[in-house]
Amino acid sequence: MIIKAYNSELRPNDVNKIVTCLEKGGIIIYPTDSVYAFGCHPNQRDAIERICRLREKDLKRPLLSLVCSDISQAREYTLFNDQTFKLMRSCLPGPYTFILEGSNHLPKSFKERKTVGIRIPDHRVPNLITQALGMPMMTASLRVPDSDDIEYMTHPELIHEKYGGVEILIDGGIGGTIPSTIIDCTGDEPALVRQGLGDIDL
Repeated sequence: MIIKAYNSELRPNDVNKIVTCLEKGGIIIYPTDSVYAFGCHPNQRDAIERICRLREKDLKRPLLSLVCSDISQAREYTLFNDQTFKLMRSCLPGPYTFILEGSNHLPKSFKERKTVGIRIPDHRVPNLITQALGMPMMTASLRVPDSDDIEYMTHPELIHEKYGGVEILIDGGIGGTIPSTIIDCTGDEPALVRQGLGDIDL
């Protein structure tokens, strides 16, 4: 199913369809402020494993991230100090992934992990979904392939063609090609792991 996001907005009925899909263990592909991404309910282990297979990632120790509606929601599932809070507040919402120490409230699929990636995109679509879901989504960006295949990462129709087994694709127009910047905040000082779309001065 393809759901159109007009001007980055979703109709309430479409939001309900997406949330129902996630709660039943379905996978969505949705637009962000960087690249299109997979999303699923963080308590649906089978859906997480499906995303790992689609991205050709190790099923035993995949890098898992949560997309949250805001820092308050992120704080329910992670631990960070005042320095990290100030850094996150200066960058978010935006194209950044922060690696943080997980709290005891992490979803059950994350329980064996000490750290988790946190995304708060500057995009209305994931914000609407996570607000309606009442919790974060597990997320993983679509892999950026060789330049010959870049249209399969950016054009909704071609994304749907490539990942036809995904239950819902949210068409937010042509997507980007540069992933988020990753910052590890689990050490004494924040460290740049990957320079992506977001500029940051650490």
